[in-house]
Amino acid sequence: MTDSATKRSVLYVATVSSFLTPFMGSATNVALPAIQKEFQLDAILLTWVATAYLLSCAVFLIPFGKVADIYGRKKVFVTGIAVFTLSSCLTAVSLNSWMLLASRVLQGLGSAMNFATGMAIITSVFPPQERGRAIGITVAAVYIGLSAGPFLGGLLTDYFTWRSVFAVTIPLGMVTVYFSFWKLSGEWADARGDKLDLTGSFLYGLGIMLTMYGVSVLPSHLSLWTIGAGLVFIVSFVRWELKVPTPVFNMDLFVANRTFAFSCAAALINYSATFATTFIISLYLQYIKGLSPRAAGLVLVAQPIVMALFSPLAGTLSDRIEPQKVASAGMAITAAGLFILTFVGWDTGITFIAADLALLGFGFALFSSPNMNAIVSSVDKRFYGIAAGSVGSMRLLGQMFSMGIATMVFSVNIGRVQISPANYPLFLKSVHIIFIIFTVLCVLGIFASLARGKLHADNAVGE
Repeated sequence: MTDSATKRSVLYVATVSSFLTPFMGSATNVALPAIQKEFQLDAILLTWVATAYLLSCAVFLIPFGKVADIYGRKKVFVTGIAVFTLSSCLTAVSLNSWMLLASRVLQGLGSAMNFATGMAIITSVFPPQERGRAIGITVAAVYIGLSAGPFLGGLLTDYFTWRSVFAVTIPLGMVTVYFSFWKLSGEWADARGDKLDLTGSFLYGLGIMLTMYGVSVLPSHLSLWTIGAGLVFIVSFVRWELKVPTPVFNMDLFVANRTFAFSCAAALINYSATFATTFIISLYLQYIKGLSPRAAGLVLVAQPIVMALFSPLAGTLSDRIEPQKVASAGMAITAAGLFILTFVGWDTGITFIAADLALLGFGFALFSSPNMNAIVSSVDKRFYGIAAGSVGSMRLLGQMFSMGIATMVFSVNIGRVQISPANYPLFLKSVHIIFIIFTVLCVLGIFASLARGKLHADNAVGE
């Protein structure tokens, strides 16, 4: 039985790390124009300031999940927070674009360590009857980080330059390192003795890197070749993992564990259908409605407030009611909110937009916490690190797919030009098409969520 002090410490460090990494990713997007101006970056190099972080994080997630299961989740988690904090410092004092990009890669590596272990530690410490609420709190922190990043990042960039976006995370990171090192008791290495599969890690990393890079440059011809090559490596990775004695990722989790497989699929679909929403609505509010960045941020904050309020409640609910039912209801509400956005136009009211964002926030909250609860509760505890890494991978891949869909639609309808009053009608047309695609994806996600089956009745957690 874990004492309450350890539980509180674990919940604190997991919540802070769950906020920091997605906050950094989303806040950086707002700072990109200022970074471009200072370092005179071209458009391609500028996109790599954001993409380098996502790629690095995605490539290292699954391998570090396995490393944590073998050598100890606390070791990997503390190291990850320390690396993230150091890289934030290096990014804030970057002297040129190459130092900035290298620091962003290092940030992604640190974030991968945290993504792969934070939720796994929560699952290791909290018993099943308390797990949903704890997961709900950490999921709320993730969504607050993702959604509050653009607003807070804009304020920091306006008043303290873009470097403050990275510097502001340093004190929180240092406090979290202290709590992790001195307050967490236990190591949680449930796969101790297994060997790390380096070949599988290489195939996985290269496959994810090529696939995500291909998505980031859609709809160019290069993207098709790159995505194709990435898929070849991913297939090779799957085949290798099925025959190696100690795989970096146990494919049986997907082949034999229906709850795990469909829950991961539902997470991928949810992120693919929703991540770009804040980006698109931010542009809509500023271009079509004429709001300032700060005013647009105040409208957008309706979403994270609702998510923060209801994510813990949804997690607790999933401890008592089948996560399948709660998460599927959340996905359906999200689909309804996305469908409403297909009708936004010149005269749509700001209050209407804020109300719909609140509806989306409610749907996100109902889906995410129960879905995470279903994933980590459906596997044996020696696979907690891999399960957490899988969720992180679904998140990052979904983010890239979501932005790839938005980029592709804008490129086809508007082209590689700046958005201006002359092409506002084409911009609105693109917004409608994007949200139609997102709505269809979310409807498909409802079926994936329902297909996972019952957790409480059919799956026993290895405790």
